[in-house]
Order: sequence, then structure tokens, then C-alpha cells
Amino acid sequence: MFNNGIFLPIIIIAGIVYSTLAKKLTIPAALTGGMLACLIYIAAGYTGVAMMSLFFIMGSAATSWQKHKKQPFATSAETKNGRSVLQVLANAGAAGIAGTVVLFYPSLTYLMLPAMAAAFASATADTLSSELGMVYGKRFFNIISFRPERCGMDGVISLEGTVIGIGGSCIIAVIYALGNGWNINFYFIVIAGIVGNLTDSILGAVLERKEIIGNNMVNFLNTLTAVLVVLILEIIFI
Repeated sequence: MFNNGIFLPIIIIAGIVYSTLAKKLTIPAALTGGMLACLIYIAAGYTGVAMMSLFFIMGSAATSWQKHKKQPFATSAETKNGRSVLQVLANAGAAGIAGTVVLFYPSLTYLMLPAMAAAFASATADTLSSELGMVYGKRFFNIISFRPERCGMDGVISLEGTVIGIGGSCIIAVIYALGNGWNINFYFIVIAGIVGNLTDSILGAVLERKEIIGNNMVNFLNTLTAVLVVLILEIIFI
């Protein structure tokens, strides 16, 4: 029953309706997410959709958790209208690229499916570490200088947030392994998610803080970095 796409329309419609009514995404962003979900399903089946859905669910929950403590750091677009199309593409675009490669070059599926998982692992780690780090972090410091800085600034991390991010990366790796088998790819995905998350913080401290690039580009580059890390590990060790 799960080998066909009978449940896919239900999942996508439910996601679009919930995300728009809950103002997690704008309507165009929700439709974009639905199209990405279709692409990811074609490339990776329900396992891919599960990784994408879990990223969205955990990210939304983390963003909403103790929101009053994070209010000074939220943008009006995020709090009132939901996330935009660009924000959806920034977080899921790299996974979509991996899915597109699978469609045109099926022989590369063994490389691209772990790469897709790595992109979601990085996006999940980034979202959980930043959102929950602001709530549970005790000491905040610049990832480049290691000097104490104010919570919520670009490139500022906490130990607690980083550990939570690692947990998020592990969760996505578990979903991948449940759908595709337990092997060394599990560890590759976790590592790539961690590297991608740290890359996000480094880019934030070095480039975003100077307004050279924006947050959407930072998010896309951190997921793309995770994709590249998995591909390098796959080429070297497999």
C-alpha cells in the first residue's frame, strides 16, 4: 500500500492547509513546498517526504516554543505572514536539487539520496539549534572569536543549542536509515548535518553580519555544504 502514491495528495494537501492556516507559510510558499514534496517523493519515495515533513514539523514546533522569549529576534514577516517562497527554497532547495539529479540521472541515486537526507539534516540542525538554543542556551559566544556575545546575533551559538542541533541531525539520519537501511550513510548524514549547521553560523558571523549575503542565502549554503560533505564522504569511503 505504501509503495504507491495514494497517500501523497493527502499529505500534501494537509501540509498546505495547516501551514497556511497556522501562518507558518504564506500561500505561495505552501504551494512551493507542495511541489517540492512531489519532486522529493518521485526521487525518494515516502522516506524523502517523511524527512521533509519531519523537518517542517520540528522546525515549526521549535519556532513556536516559548516564542515570547524569542520575540526580539523575530522578523515581522515570520511572525505575521509566515515564511516566504525564498525561505522555503533556502531550506529545501538543496534537497530538491538532489531529487532532480535522481530524476535525470537514476544511476546516481545511491549518492543523491544520502545527499538529500544531509540537506534536511543540516536544515533541521540549524533550525533547532538556533530556535531552541535561544531558549535553553546558558552562554552565547561568537563561533569565530569565541568571545561572549548577545543571544540572537548572527554567528552566535551556545553549547546547548549545538547539542540540540546534533540531535536534530540524528533524527533525520534515523528516518533515512529506516527507509533505506542501516549502513555507513547514517553516520555520513549526521556528520554532514553538523558541518552544515556550523557552516551556517560561520557564514552568519563572517558574511551575514556584514550584510554581504542575507539569511536565505546562508540557509541555502549551509544545506548545500551538507550535500557536498556527504558526496565527498561517499566518494572517499564507498
